[in-house]
Amino acid sequence: MIKELRILPGYDKNRQKEKFDNIAIFSGEAVGIVGPTGSGKSAFIEDIEQLAQGDTATGRHVLVNGEIPPDFLRFNPKKKLIAQLSQNMNFLADMTVGEFLILHAKCRGKGRSLIDKVIYYANQLTGEAINKNMNLTILSGGQSRSLMVADVALISNSPVVLIDEIENAGIKKHMALELLSGNGKIILVVTHDPVLALLTNRRIVMKNGGVAKQIETSSHETEFSKQLSYVDRGLFNIREKVRNGEVINSDMLKFHYTGQALPAMEN
Repeated sequence: MIKELRILPGYDKNRQKEKFDNIAIFSGEAVGIVGPTGSGKSAFIEDIEQLAQGDTATGRHVLVNGEIPPDFLRFNPKKKLIAQLSQNMNFLADMTVGEFLILHAKCRGKGRSLIDKVIYYANQLTGEAINKNMNLTILSGGQSRSLMVADVALISNSPVVLIDEIENAGIKKHMALELLSGNGKIILVVTHDPVLALLTNRRIVMKNGGVAKQIETSSHETEFSKQLSYVDRGLFNIREKVRNGEVINSDMLKFHYTGQALPAMEN
């Protein structure tokens, strides 16, 4: 069981050593990975996915529970304890959703009773309903991502989940993060989305291929994230109405948040 991941510094794109001693991430913690496009966000989580030992382009090392991970954790697909949800997910297997979930549950030593629960939670994340008789290959990007989020949260034994830009899938991202983090997993979220970034416990800021700094999420930011989440939910509902062919009226554009007002935008 992975209770702690510890990342030791490597090098940025200019081969300058990263300026941190180590980064420890603990079970039950959600950490955001932020920075401009090309800043090294994806490379950072790829190092974690590979449990790098100085053998990647960045030269970073990753320790598991304070120790160098054994080779079977790194290279044996059946033993790997890290799940990754990538930006683009498409199923190639010619089977139904139900058949896939039954097979995965069996592989993980879980019962069939979880199947309906996974589909239920997947349908809470997407506006496009999924049923167990649908073929995997016809699922949309949003349906696929929602199904895999629920599957990882409820069936997978992976104690570490790496999420690469979940906001691009058009699903209820705040709910997805809550579902995943509510199971004691280590969650790392690569994101450009301020709603997701401020929902995490802290965020690692990437620049020029290296870690520039870490920021603990303040109480002010946590409160602000609630306001942003409220607006984001409103926008999600409007998006679903547009997709369903409904006409948008002015009443739908009023987000009646009961907390503090959003601060004025700076010029």
